[in-house]
Amino acid sequence: MIILNGGSSSGKSGIVRCLQDVLPDPWLVFGCDSFIDAMPAKMQASDEGIQIAADGGVSVGADFRALEAAWTEGIAAMVRGGAKVIIDDVFLGGAASQQRWQKALDGLAVLWVGVRCESAVAAGREIARGDRVHGMAALQADVVHDGVFYDLEVDTTHTESLACARTIAAHFG
Repeated sequence: MIILNGGSSSGKSGIVRCLQDVLPDPWLVFGCDSFIDAMPAKMQASDEGIQIAADGGVSVGADFRALEAAWTEGIAAMVRGGAKVIIDDVFLGGAASQQRWQKALDGLAVLWVGVRCESAVAAGREIARGDRVHGMAALQADVVHDGVFYDLEVDTTHTESLACARTIAAHFG
C-alpha cells in the first residue's frame, strides 16, 4: 500500500496516475476527493459532515469521522484481501490523520509518501484548476505535514509527476 499525503493542488493526483503506469502490477486508487464525492450531498455542507469556508478552510464533523473510519477499514480490508492500493489523501489533522490510517492498517506494509509543493505554486495550480476554493492550497501546504512521519518525500514544485512517480516506484524494484 502507498499513501500519498499533501495539500490541495500539490500534485498528488498526477503522481497517482503516473504510478499506475510505472508500477508493474495493477494498483487501485482511492482518494479523499472520491470519498467526499461518495457522501450524501446533505453532508457536504453541514456541521456533522464537511464544510469548506470561503477562505478555503475545511472543517469536519462527527458523521464525517464515522464514515471516514468505515472507509479506511474498507480500504484496509481490500489490502488484506490482496489488492494493491494507492491512497491520495490530505491529512488536515497532520499526525492525528496519519494515526487514524495507522490504526486501520495495523500489520500491513505501507509506504508513507509526503507530497510537498511550495505554497505559491500550489495556489497557482488551484486557480488554474478552477474547482477549488481559492486559499485552500495555501492553508494546507504546510499543516498537512505537521508531525507526520514519511518513508519518502517528493516535491512537485519543480519536479514533474512522472519523475516523482518513478522515485516512489523505485522503492518497489
